[in-house]
Amino acid sequence: MSLDVTFLGTGAAFPSPSRGASALVLRRAGQCWLFDCGEGTQTQLMKSHLRAAKITKIFITHLHGDHIFGLPGLLCTLSLQRSPDASVAPIDIYGPLGLRSFLWRSLELSHSEPLLPYSVHELVPTQDQCPDGEFRDFSGLDRGEALAQAPPGTVVHLDPETDSYLLLEDEELSVRAFRLFHRVPSFGFVMEEKPRPGKLKVHILQELGVPPGPLYGELKRGRAVELSSGARVLPRDVLSLPVPGRKVCVLGDCSGPVGPGALRLCGQADLLVHEATLADGLQDAARQRGHSTPGQAARFAAECRARRLVLTHFSQRYPPGGHRHRRLQSQAKTATAGHQVTLAEDLMTIEIPVKNKDEDFATTELPVKQ
Repeated sequence: MSLDVTFLGTGAAFPSPSRGASALVLRRAGQCWLFDCGEGTQTQLMKSHLRAAKITKIFITHLHGDHIFGLPGLLCTLSLQRSPDASVAPIDIYGPLGLRSFLWRSLELSHSEPLLPYSVHELVPTQDQCPDGEFRDFSGLDRGEALAQAPPGTVVHLDPETDSYLLLEDEELSVRAFRLFHRVPSFGFVMEEKPRPGKLKVHILQELGVPPGPLYGELKRGRAVELSSGARVLPRDVLSLPVPGRKVCVLGDCSGPVGPGALRLCGQADLLVHEATLADGLQDAARQRGHSTPGQAARFAAECRARRLVLTHFSQRYPPGGHRHRRLQSQAKTATAGHQVTLAEDLMTIEIPVKNKDEDFATTELPVKQ
């Protein structure tokens, strides 16, 4: 099953002629999941090979404008492109508490009535995710009559045992969020595929007298079967080793994680997307603004044993291709002892191949398409 990530915007603060505002798309099984939606994301989508109509889920890392100002307009455009149909599943939007109010108020005040159904699932932040005195409690927004007009959704609280937020889970994958420190509460997201069953050893099945058909399917699903002879066949006897799933981590703006959840969830990530707004020599300024440098991002990736680090969210002082921009990559490589580091560029696509059961996490190269 194909899995890739396309960067739509890699700039910080505002869109420019050379970089769009923050946005990227994870594509899997024909679906597109959008992470952040800065101003101009629609235009970047039109320039890419992606189809906006394939977007089924949207994840917002935090409520700064360069990550959310494109979202109301995108919902309106998607609504125009789709016919009203009560059977159409709503787009699920995940983000910090306050996102639902921002969306429906923006649409209401602009007299926009998107026909496309959507649900907003809000993550409740903790006060230690931003500096003292800057935390704002949005839990009381739009209550009473106003709440009835807002789109449906849920409120997701931090699970203290895992130090994370479980957003969705099915037989194939799970998505969790974890806390980051920024000037406003920020989050990272982890999409992790579950291991796929190994291949059936047909020659052993034949030797055991297991007839082709439904019993093969039961064993493939990990269930023991009983033959007409009374013999019991266990999955471990006829299946090769499971194939590990892939893991993609997307971090919002931050100067570091809050709590142990981030390091645990991002462990051995196939692809880790981390901001690097300012160069290493400006680490004090970066920390003051709640941002990271290449060295900081690389050290976190090394702790996670990530296979590949991709840096993004660059200050406009680092134009693409310039020597100051390339220096960011060398700074990150120095901090990771030369491990693979990529500088994201607008419209770059990175493919994450299916793993083999004996794949070496540290040496596998992942292809990049422009």
